Amino acid sequence: MEPTAGLSLKPQHYREALNVSAAGFWFEVHPENYMCDGGPRHAWLEAIRERHPLSLHGVGLSLAADEDPDPRHLARLKQLADRFEPFVVSEHLAWSQRRGIYHPDLLPFPRTRAALNRICDNVGRAQDALGRTLLIENPSLYLTLKGHELSEVELLGELAQRTGCGLLIDVNNVHVSANNLGFSAENYVDSVPATAIGEIHLAGHRPDEKAGPNLLIDTHGEPVAEEVWRLYERLIARVGRRPTLIERDDNIPAFGDLAEERARASTVLQEQPSPTRAELAHV
Repeated sequence: MEPTAGLSLKPQHYREALNVSAAGFWFEVHPENYMCDGGPRHAWLEAIRERHPLSLHGVGLSLAADEDPDPRHLARLKQLADRFEPFVVSEHLAWSQRRGIYHPDLLPFPRTRAALNRICDNVGRAQDALGRTLLIENPSLYLTLKGHELSEVELLGELAQRTGCGLLIDVNNVHVSANNLGFSAENYVDSVPATAIGEIHLAGHRPDEKAGPNLLIDTHGEPVAEEVWRLYERLIARVGRRPTLIERDDNIPAFGDLAEERARASTVLQEQPSPTRAELAHV
């Protein structure tokens, strides 16, 4: 079954997720929540995996750090991936730890050639350790850093070309970053390399309480905004059908509410052709 549109899997929705019958429905989890030897979480994940495709979306590899990925973390991730056989494994274009200190956030970096070389090395190490291709997600950004030598699209394109990784395009992140930093979200989705895209995320955001709409915050706690839906439709019209996730991590609503958003994404996908073998070569 070709994965089309899916949802983040939440513990309160396990029973309803088991009973889903819609074609192409898939689920995503953060592997860090399942890096254990067994127990109820593994039992439920095993049951879900028997009925639906599964993806692992990591938040802890810190691939943009100026040091190698933690080999212990990679080993646990590989163990989980080998057991549950996700159709994709993804991570973020960000860093979160350095010299043994972990920061519970996905932090930005200047997009220099040196940073690109370091990230390529780290992605290569991670892919070698896992024995599989990673998808790398574009970040949400809130302030302008000095020292950029590459645009984000340029960095992502070179990263995919040099490492063979794929891309996970979070359309909400594109909208949030474009609003906050003053670039064109439409130009971004029109220029990101189509053949490297293996998955798309849709999520919610809100204006900052003090700065208002000049500063949007990627919260994963609200429904997908209409501006993001329009950007998503524009991207899909250009690149064709790609597995798409409704990502929700806060203010979790009823399963049926999320399923309605998922159905809207599925309708957009049904209007487009499936990717060709050549388009899937990167993923």
